[in-house]
Amino acid sequence: MSKPKLFKGIALFTPGGDLIYCLDPSKQGRWHLHLCVALQEILNLSEPPHFLVPCYTATIDHWLNPRTQKVQVFAEAYPAVMRHQAVLNTIFGMGNLVWQPAPWQEGVCDRLVLSTYRASFPQLWEDHDLVVRIDVNDTTVEHQIITTQLSRDNAQGYVLRLFIAGHSTSTEKILHNLHTSLERSLKYPYTLKVIDVLTHPEQAEINQVSATPTLVKVWPHPIKRIVGNLDNVDKILQMLGAQ
Repeated sequence: MSKPKLFKGIALFTPGGDLIYCLDPSKQGRWHLHLCVALQEILNLSEPPHFLVPCYTATIDHWLNPRTQKVQVFAEAYPAVMRHQAVLNTIFGMGNLVWQPAPWQEGVCDRLVLSTYRASFPQLWEDHDLVVRIDVNDTTVEHQIITTQLSRDNAQGYVLRLFIAGHSTSTEKILHNLHTSLERSLKYPYTLKVIDVLTHPEQAEINQVSATPTLVKVWPHPIKRIVGNLDNVDKILQMLGAQ
């Protein structure tokens, strides 16, 4: 699905790293509520997790300036999700866009306050390898799961990890090219989680990653990896066993 020329995008993350987002060419309001309700349904929560807003949100507006008749972009993210800029640029097709930190008041996103919800919403602090897009179809909302947790027992799909070192132009390019290749070439669903080894060195140790970039196929077994150049699509598909 191609990205509309003018749109508003909203992304909502969970403390565990899951992501749900929408890309809305009609620029409707109240999308945060839709995202919370969808999370409630997908993760089987007792109620919509409205407390995640605004602390774990990012918004982007691709709009037409009436004076200049040129398309302009305004993108901002709250501090808790600024580290996900590469992922945000990939899902919204923004290349190397640098997101602005959203203004927020001290105490609104207090970690101690948010942690009080953990006992009631433990699923939000778990990592389900979830990336969900909500699409707009006329006046109805469709839930289209692009990538979601795959059953380790019988699902036909792929669970992938991309290990990088920091946020840079080269990292953006790697993620964009990899995402494009997987979307074009894979016949089955997949999850792709990006892990910054500078922020999460323990993950690099657990997954035995000693250099970046490294692409690891976690599922289906056997576990395989590619270190270094990720531009060779045929090599990636061969590693996945998708050829």
